[in-house]
Amino acid sequence: MQLILADSNDLVRVGIRSILNNKLDVEIVGEAKSNQDLMEMLHSFSATVVVIDYTSPGFDIDVLVKIKSTFPNVCVLAITPEQSAQVLVDALRAGITSYVKKDCSIPEILEAVTETALGNKFFCGQILETIQDANLDVDDIEDVFSCEAVLISKRECEIITLIAEGFTNQQIADKLFLSSHTINTHRKNIMAKLGVKNTAGIVMYAVKTNLTSPNKFLFTADNI
Repeated sequence: MQLILADSNDLVRVGIRSILNNKLDVEIVGEAKSNQDLMEMLHSFSATVVVIDYTSPGFDIDVLVKIKSTFPNVCVLAITPEQSAQVLVDALRAGITSYVKKDCSIPEILEAVTETALGNKFFCGQILETIQDANLDVDDIEDVFSCEAVLISKRECEIITLIAEGFTNQQIADKLFLSSHTINTHRKNIMAKLGVKNTAGIVMYAVKTNLTSPNKFLFTADNI
């Protein structure tokens, strides 16, 4: 995984670099402090992922559009402070692949980088809640969620199957060696992708796609 860090804050870049180098097989090929730095690095290096705070000084949302149009195979993970729902939607439409907040847990940020590098979309639970709290329907950003990159990932299929079979978030976390918080984030991502609002909707999807048998899942009304 070849990655460019894009953030004007030196301390933030040092922190993210340290986290990634300690936990992932990643090569950080450049660190950009502005839009211009970032575009020059993308032209110079074969980066596959950009991790960016496009709200930091020296950057703006327009650079997301430039990346998307000039380097369509580069996946972009935004890591920013809290933003309004409309700003989030604008970023998604501009070409963001994944989005997490700077105060997310380290495991969640690591998983966001990993999933983004695989071409999958990943949104932390806080981002999804912000969009939902603003009463914005996923259909409002259908072009973001309907492209090939948001196909259900292998990990999400595992979680959907376990949910449909009646396992709780903590039980799923134990089985997959993940935190319950990460599982909760996956659950929210799955519901957003599928356009469902509860466990029953996930179960229906699992049955329709043959991830589980109608006679196998053990969920009850208490699980929903």
